[in-house]
Amino acid sequence: MKLKSHGRFDYSALPHRPLYDWPDDRRLAVYVGLNLEHFSFGEGLGAVLAPSGQLDVLNYAWRDYGNRVGAWRMLELFENLSMPVSLLVNSSLYEHCPELIAAYRDRGDEVLGHGRSNAERQGDLPEAEEQKLIAETTASIAAHEGRPPRGWLGPWISESNVTPDLLSEAGYGYLLDWCSDDQPVWMRTRNEPILALPYPQEINDIPAIAVRRAGMREFADMIIDNFDEMREQAKAQPLVMGIALHAYIVGQPFRLRHLRRALEHIAANLGDDVWLTTAGAIAEHVERLPAGIVPGSAS
Repeated sequence: MKLKSHGRFDYSALPHRPLYDWPDDRRLAVYVGLNLEHFSFGEGLGAVLAPSGQLDVLNYAWRDYGNRVGAWRMLELFENLSMPVSLLVNSSLYEHCPELIAAYRDRGDEVLGHGRSNAERQGDLPEAEEQKLIAETTASIAAHEGRPPRGWLGPWISESNVTPDLLSEAGYGYLLDWCSDDQPVWMRTRNEPILALPYPQEINDIPAIAVRRAGMREFADMIIDNFDEMREQAKAQPLVMGIALHAYIVGQPFRLRHLRRALEHIAANLGDDVWLTTAGAIAEHVERLPAGIVPGSAS
């Protein structure tokens, strides 16, 4: 019995793929994806971190802690470690706290589209409304950053049946919604192909901490163990390790201390086989590779 398929790419076993390298013959690409999110007060969706009534002051304030405090503490950490960041931005933050995005922009960090707000899911919208959401997000980021974003992560990692098509038609080169591989994969669309870049649902503080209730000490160990293991695996083929973070979770002081331990481990063990980079730089490198090297179809 053949089950329904998404049709975006075919099955491809990792060990059977062509080999290639990251820049300077490196084998493991590592990037940090920092989610900066904004939620509508008293309405719409929002991560429920604790039971509360309406108006849900408790959870709104908890989440906004990330923008007011947590992301600034994390900025200090990234600066101290000279660690680049891929910033996943709700465009409504340009009205809410523009100085926060400016602080990351000033250090040269990449900005990706992450919808207008995390108080909505694009997969719930009709095609025309989803197209409008993508267009408004793109225009807002382009106006503030001087160029449109090339990468996208949907709010709540929510997609409709046409999301990759709409993103490709809007000029996006890659998306992070698909977490089915440790290498980039080309996706078919009704327009130009779009690259699916690995984005973790394990090394991700929301599933690990908010859902499965792992402690931060355990989550930091997960980051370290994942890095050490993938570094060994990458001797056989090039791999991508993403670290997905949310400032209102790991920006809390007691968690930040353990995040620092994990990121210091990575920074101290880069060697000549690890590429500490951004999602956008990974995508650009893949786009320059010959056809047929990366799974999926780039034509």
